[in-house]
Amino acid sequence: MKQLTMVQAICDGLRVALDQDPSVLILGEDVGKNGGVFRATEGLWNEFGDDRVIDTPLAEAGIIGTSIGLAVNGFKPVAEIQFMGFIYPAFEQIVTHAARLRTRTQGAFPASLVIRAPYGGGIRAPELHCDSTESLFVHIPGLKVVTPATPKDAKGLLLAAIQDPDPVIYLEPMKLYRSIKEEVPEGWYEVPIGKARKVREGEDITLIAWGTMVPVAEGAAKELEKKGVSCDLIDLRSLYPLDEETIIQSVKKTGRVVIVHEAPKTAGLGAELTALINEHAFLYLEAPVTRVTGYDAPVPMFALEDDFRPSVSRVSEAVQQVLAF
Repeated sequence: MKQLTMVQAICDGLRVALDQDPSVLILGEDVGKNGGVFRATEGLWNEFGDDRVIDTPLAEAGIIGTSIGLAVNGFKPVAEIQFMGFIYPAFEQIVTHAARLRTRTQGAFPASLVIRAPYGGGIRAPELHCDSTESLFVHIPGLKVVTPATPKDAKGLLLAAIQDPDPVIYLEPMKLYRSIKEEVPEGWYEVPIGKARKVREGEDITLIAWGTMVPVAEGAAKELEKKGVSCDLIDLRSLYPLDEETIIQSVKKTGRVVIVHEAPKTAGLGAELTALINEHAFLYLEAPVTRVTGYDAPVPMFALEDDFRPSVSRVSEAVQQVLAF
């Protein structure tokens, strides 16, 4: 197995899919000769040609609309939106058409497409480039939403998304693109959608995070371990569908929960997780569920970016407050 960064693992997953499945196509702005703004498709245009790796105009609604038409005709398009903050012009196509296609046609037409979108802050990009609006898509019936936190999961989740019969929003945490490396299996393998990853086993408190916030939560867990606190850390991986069983089992074991996400607090996915826990494990709780999140404001410019995003210290402080309740 090779040691790969996350962006290399994504590129490798796309290469494997293009090589093994002739119905797979890649399309998006600069995905061809330039290899994408983050080089996630680097080399694929040279290897597979512009019939399979297609540069598009700067028109997100057109990219997704074209992808829906391709999916209806039996292709498996993988569309790249350069940044999650650019996805809004395509929102109508995603919600009105992609998400409802199988229902509208009573299963007569396929809707197997993947929409890749880099998201989150921490890379000193302008504010519109750093949105974390995953809850917009989690709320839409007919869509699946996933985000990896490791290179190995990045490739496996991507290949699972490409094979899935439903449209999948595949969110790529930009902060993690090149910050970590790990061994990634060669060839085709899948990480199942709807199954969380247990990062750490613990007894005192449950930490729930996804994407860029998984290393932050893990950093806090390591700090707290020095103080004798044992954290059960869950990487959701799949934001919809959720792995409810893993979440509830952990909460029943620990009785305390801290949820960490980069998106603004109000109506973020953390609120849905809190409701889920209250519905299924309320009598096991020893303290209120606590959220450590971004703030209810646009992502600020560079000087304040680190203050906006949840940090190891903020998570550690929240855990200690919950334990002291």
